[in-house]
Amino acid sequence: MPEIATETLDNGLPVHRVALEGTRAVTLLVAFDAGARTERPEENGMAHFLEHLVFKGGEKFPTYRDVNETAERLGAVLNAFTSHDLVAFHITARAERALEAADLLTDFVGRPRIDAGELDRERGVVIQEIARAHDQPSMLAEHLIDEAAFGDHPLGRPVLGPEEHLRSFTRDAIVAFRERRWAGRRAGAFLVGNLDSLPQNGAVADLFGRFPALPEPPAYDPAPPFDPRLKVERRDSNQSHLRMSYRPSVTVDDRSARAALAIYSTLLGGSMGSRLFDEIREQRGLAYSVSAFDHAFADVPVLQLSAGLDSTKCIEAYRRMREIVTELRDDGPSEAEVERARAYAAGRRVLAFENTGAVARHAAYQAIVYGEEIDPDASIAALDAVTYDEVVEVARGVADELAIACVGPHDADEFE
Repeated sequence: MPEIATETLDNGLPVHRVALEGTRAVTLLVAFDAGARTERPEENGMAHFLEHLVFKGGEKFPTYRDVNETAERLGAVLNAFTSHDLVAFHITARAERALEAADLLTDFVGRPRIDAGELDRERGVVIQEIARAHDQPSMLAEHLIDEAAFGDHPLGRPVLGPEEHLRSFTRDAIVAFRERRWAGRRAGAFLVGNLDSLPQNGAVADLFGRFPALPEPPAYDPAPPFDPRLKVERRDSNQSHLRMSYRPSVTVDDRSARAALAIYSTLLGGSMGSRLFDEIREQRGLAYSVSAFDHAFADVPVLQLSAGLDSTKCIEAYRRMREIVTELRDDGPSEAEVERARAYAAGRRVLAFENTGAVARHAAYQAIVYGEEIDPDASIAALDAVTYDEVVEVARGVADELAIACVGPHDADEFE
């Protein structure tokens, strides 16, 4: 069992300690409820752009070189991510360098300079990132399925944003976004792994106290009712990239319901023994890559099916994938399928949690997105506890109503 302790600092930031035995590593992660879904329409892409700019330096480490070279001298891996849900910054280091790693992370994330000159240089870098995403059919399909599932709601907009937005962002607007969204009360710091070198004498609190005390941000727009669309980007290619998005009848603030959805998506397309992989790839040879995954935003669940396949086989695969979902809804899975999927999903979670970074990322979602306990063992136990009847209930709640996106040599009427 991990040892877990939480204290809330004067700036409103909760600091969670998750001590794990048997590791020489520590991950320090700080995350904010400031992902792409919190952006105003004209700000789309700003959360991700701000993530880039923060790495350009703080007060003690004032340039990107200072940040990068310090991380290397610590033997540490430094990174960040922006999703629709969160923006997060993390560093993983040897346990004995943990306090130095915290000094680095809290300086450039808690006290970023957001230099105007660096802003203009990095603008071009992110525009190239956007262009690369549009050049990759699989990435473009991901953008299209979000739009098909959520329309013009923030959840339907790309995290990277459009190029024209990146060209228009000003330093004042970016600082204003940070001051509006990066509040400690909607954030968390997570110290995970071997914590022997992180003292209890107030030094850690002093470092994370570098984050400013900000007013609690406004709530994000709730997810819209499901109004699925069909989005096809025609490209003359030999490969098609297909995405299908359902909205299951799952209560996302119920951890057991989310766990049952995870088991369902696993037996549908989350492993080499799943229905989609077995039939679409192995039996029919329709696709090299086929899968299903589930995700729960704070207020809405998503079940997505994905395939990369020979364009001449795309429509056949689409129809059969849709039929498999219908068969599971009408006939249910077998008990053997559920048992195997439950064991696989829980085992995969156990193996993932051998990595301190995975535990920290999971804890951030648990605390900030769902407002739940962060114990990794509880997450594993929730999967182990899923019953056959709960998975059947999830399968019955996946209605034959879906958003569809495809990039390839197709017309929209082929999917009707």
